Amino acid sequence: MAQRKKKKKDEEVLIDITEVTGQAEDVFEKYQKEILIGIVALVVIVGGWLAYSNLYVKPKQKEAVEQMAQAEWQFQRDSFNLALANPGGGYPGFAEIVKKYSGTDAANAALYYAGISCLNLGQFDAAISYLDDFSADGETMPIMKNGALGDAWAEKGDLDKALSFYKKAANTNENEILTPYYLKKVAMLSEKQGNSSDAIAAWDKIKTEYPTAPEARDAEKNLIRLR
Repeated sequence: MAQRKKKKKDEEVLIDITEVTGQAEDVFEKYQKEILIGIVALVVIVGGWLAYSNLYVKPKQKEAVEQMAQAEWQFQRDSFNLALANPGGGYPGFAEIVKKYSGTDAANAALYYAGISCLNLGQFDAAISYLDDFSADGETMPIMKNGALGDAWAEKGDLDKALSFYKKAANTNENEILTPYYLKKVAMLSEKQGNSSDAIAAWDKIKTEYPTAPEARDAEKNLIRLR
């Protein structure tokens, strides 16, 4: 009887965590790849241009970008294992690019690619390691880095750390798409942790500051329920 109760409790916890992280695949499909392909590729290209004054970094950066193309293609196909380790054609995967071209913008971008690949493969410790090392610049990439770290920690069952990263993602920079998405995760996980005041604050921010976001549809009913 005790074992059946424990199993049921574990299943309930798993369902609760899934409710928090369950939209990770959706946001990845809708936003991550588009933003990543556009912004991280831009980081790599701009990084290459800025490196022209450096006789060592310039050719290394150019080579790294060329070598990473096959892994990026596999990534876009959701072939995360191939993208990480063996994209084919004799080209290196993101894991090797990180090591071989260390110090270049391409290798930094590869850290993020590798982290997201590991996250999708269920290799959460590796995902955290890659994402921790990734230097996120600009308006969007810090949000995505912290959000992905939140997902990884949630999958590992460390909900306190997950919540801290979701809060960072929601408060680092303002973004009409990503900010309400991570505010929703903050609200859901805060409620699960027994902190209804933080949950209310997050839902209220979505309602008032992002009324046209998809997450706003859930805000009103949850605010009524929690208040």
